[in-house]
Amino acid sequence: MTRVQKTVFILVALVALVLGLTVNQVLSNRGQGDPTAMIDAGIILLPTSRSIPDLKMTDQDGKTVSIDELKGKWTMLFFGYTFCPDICPTTLAQLRQIKSELPKEVLGKLQIVLVSVDPNRDTPQQLKQYLGYFDPSFMGLTAPVDVIAKLANAVSIPFIPADTSKPNYTVDHSGNLALLGPDGTQRGFIRSPLNDKKMVEQLPGLLVRE
Repeated sequence: MTRVQKTVFILVALVALVLGLTVNQVLSNRGQGDPTAMIDAGIILLPTSRSIPDLKMTDQDGKTVSIDELKGKWTMLFFGYTFCPDICPTTLAQLRQIKSELPKEVLGKLQIVLVSVDPNRDTPQQLKQYLGYFDPSFMGLTAPVDVIAKLANAVSIPFIPADTSKPNYTVDHSGNLALLGPDGTQRGFIRSPLNDKKMVEQLPGLLVRE
């Protein structure tokens, strides 16, 4: 093989390699959905997943639950409380509507969890009654305020603990949701206010990834 032939052979091999990598990248992106459409729907995925602490909390049935037990499904964590006057009922009603419009084949891959930022008033019984107004399948979690703050800070959705000595106090908190993957790591955020229509369009492609 002459030097020219060797050079041509190397160039052809390099072109084939580049084309192969490009096609593979395109196919990979296609399987992941359109990132721009996801962002437009308010679904912001992290470039790398983030580990969160395996904390112990109490669910709406009074049972001890560890955060690690949320593994196996995609989880939307919403930090709110049952005496919330506006953001919480609106968000939970939207989540109920979004869930009702998702294809049946992906419904079992998603769970929605309300983490109370008002453990002083949100007993398990209160959480269960409140969530029942929206969707009995929604999970409610409560714990001492320092445990809740640790989880909220870990997923970058902090809140300001209330002065519980004041009558009819409110709790300052975010309307954003933390998105956890089936492996229990944080995969991203869902931006508030929720866009029902766009989320229904984009969530199925996300839920079938794993």
